[in-house]
Amino acid sequence: MARDGRVRWGILATGGIAASFTADLVDLPDAEVVAVASRSEQSAKAFAERFGIPRAYGEWRALAEDEDVDVVYVATPHSAHRVAAGMCLEAGRGVLCEKPFTLNVREAEELVALARGRGRFLMEAMWMYCNPLVRRLAEMVRDGVIGDVRTVQADFGLAGHLLPEARNGALPPSHRLRDPAQGGGALLDLGVYPISFAQLLLGEPSDVTGRAVLSDEGVDLQTGALLSWESGAIASVHCSIVGGTATSASVTGSQGRIDIPNGFFFPDHFVLHRDGREPQTFAADPADGPRNSLRHEATEVMRALRAGETESPLVPLDGTLAVMRTLDAIRKRVGVRYPGEDGRRDGDPVATPV
Repeated sequence: MARDGRVRWGILATGGIAASFTADLVDLPDAEVVAVASRSEQSAKAFAERFGIPRAYGEWRALAEDEDVDVVYVATPHSAHRVAAGMCLEAGRGVLCEKPFTLNVREAEELVALARGRGRFLMEAMWMYCNPLVRRLAEMVRDGVIGDVRTVQADFGLAGHLLPEARNGALPPSHRLRDPAQGGGALLDLGVYPISFAQLLLGEPSDVTGRAVLSDEGVDLQTGALLSWESGAIASVHCSIVGGTATSASVTGSQGRIDIPNGFFFPDHFVLHRDGREPQTFAADPADGPRNSLRHEATEVMRALRAGETESPLVPLDGTLAVMRTLDAIRKRVGVRYPGEDGRRDGDPVATPV
């Protein structure tokens, strides 16, 4: 793996996030994208032509079994993460799997057990954790710069009716954000960010409560959750697919506060407020690349592979499982279930709107 200092990547799926990641990946001197796969051979070939990728497969298994691939980036809808990532791990490939890691913690535990049992690299693509400025903020919090953490607030919402796919002022029921079969809803797609941010700073909460507004299809249009810890810390998180939010975050401690005014998961700056002192602004280093760069997580994957590591200390699998447990707990409280969960069959009712 990671032969000659270069890491050979396969890309599984050809949607927007796959294109964004690949665009960053091809600019890294020690990365080589050697193959791409889609369920559509035509889509795979078009993607390969766009990025100069030598091999295009019209099925996932062909990519998983490509011995020239060191690690596969899985960018399918999250309802397919368990199958796609599991196929790659079983074939001997390392995996970087998009967030949310899986539909539920049961599937996540299966992937982690598979990777650990076979000694294969596995990481959730929580690019926020690899962002240099977010890492600096987390280090300052751990070092006690603002004292003991008391509260965390974070939000991520988008105006779904303004997306290009919207029809008559709303996303159609077949859209992945509204389709239960694709794990639709605000929580898994967007809420994973504020929850992961809170747990980066505080670990897994001891108690979780939540409320949501559900669609006719039974997915959450917007969700608010309150997480609490035995230390007394509380986090308030919110996500929405029916209204654009500031995507801001704030961490308050016993001796000060850190604010990220917007884009907390890929910030260009944050502001430190400490009692009795002037506010300090910490800006991203221009050398770290564009504000929305995905290359930091790719760099971390390649560092780990070259070091022979099967997990990343920046995005540990135990942390991923902890976030999945929180997501499961919130979904249980707001009444969102997906086809196939809890013995349900496709076509069964998945939720009761509240």
